[in-house]
Amino acid sequence: MIKLHEPSIYGNEWKYIKNCLDEGWVSSSGKYVDLFEKKIAKYTGAKYAIACINGTSALQISLKLAGVRMNNEVIVPSLTFIAPVNAINYNNAKPIFMDNDDYYTIDVDKTVEFLNKKTRTVLRKKLPVTINKKTRKRIVALIVVHLFGNTAKIDNLVDICKKKNITLIEDAAESLGTFYKLGRFKNKHTGTVGKIGCLSFNGNKIITAGGGGMILTDNLKIAKKAKYLTTQAKDDPINYVHNDIGYNFRLSNIQAALGLAQLESLGGYLKKKKIIHERYKDKIDKIKGLKISRPSHSEKCNHWLNIVEISKRISRKSFHKIIEYLNKNGIEARPLWRPNHLQKKYKNCQTYKLYNINKIYLNRVCIPSSSHLTIKQQNFICKKLQNIF
Repeated sequence: MIKLHEPSIYGNEWKYIKNCLDEGWVSSSGKYVDLFEKKIAKYTGAKYAIACINGTSALQISLKLAGVRMNNEVIVPSLTFIAPVNAINYNNAKPIFMDNDDYYTIDVDKTVEFLNKKTRTVLRKKLPVTINKKTRKRIVALIVVHLFGNTAKIDNLVDICKKKNITLIEDAAESLGTFYKLGRFKNKHTGTVGKIGCLSFNGNKIITAGGGGMILTDNLKIAKKAKYLTTQAKDDPINYVHNDIGYNFRLSNIQAALGLAQLESLGGYLKKKKIIHERYKDKIDKIKGLKISRPSHSEKCNHWLNIVEISKRISRKSFHKIIEYLNKNGIEARPLWRPNHLQKKYKNCQTYKLYNINKIYLNRVCIPSSSHLTIKQQNFICKKLQNIF
């Protein structure tokens, strides 16, 4: 089976993990956790990086630090892995689902339109507070998800969030190695423009720690509170005094060792993934009715996952037959995620002009994109796609 996306192990992974085992530092304390945080902060340009057990926990804590409370609301794109939506729910808040653009990121124009037309801003304790006209609930945060390594057009969102006192959180789980190319945030890494950013190091990401996530911020107060909450809110670790409700979300030393070794190889992975994307584009674009999705800015994108666009509308039954055919031929292929406004637990949540999602989510196929994918494997995948269409 040619996997959709699996890790490449070429560097110091075995050496660093063995060092953890030899020294006995395998849990949430040890030099590799601190070192991994420092190296991620340096690479992304964030002032502070706080390691977590996974990207979902990073999102959960980030929303809590943004002040999201019971009965608040958070704007989020519907087309995304469910993690940011569940993280909203973990904080007893409700999502408002926005449409996605052609690059699979949040539709900025519709989001700005919604905030201008469907909300009102009032002053409370001399600070602006944004109220949803329909539900009369406060909108506290907005999550931008940089799907498949693509950058959202974030400039206008930064401005309106500042005006309306809404915390902008970047879910950069899939976009490590992606930088903004245009606008006033040119050359900044994804996850470093909003007040808080989140990364993931799950096994299917461009680098992995066997799990793991990271909170990015330039705000010292937020960084300290994030570290405090993710380590069980220890006010006095000797006498076990906890003045807040904390979480056991600290990354383990052995995972950080793996992540650090992977980070050392990131530059090589990025070069390989760009070559893989260009090769797919060259071959699949020649198949009638198919093309590879373009990144928002190819020279600044990490090309995490390649998506095949089917030009014509096809039935759900035919679509699943395509996935089944590829899987039977040893090619792990998957559809885009089911939009979250269609999920059982979120069907009653507010949505806004979800036109593009309904057009694309049943005619896109995710195909293998591991950084060690060979030319022979790519040729085989393209041949099977050609057989179908």
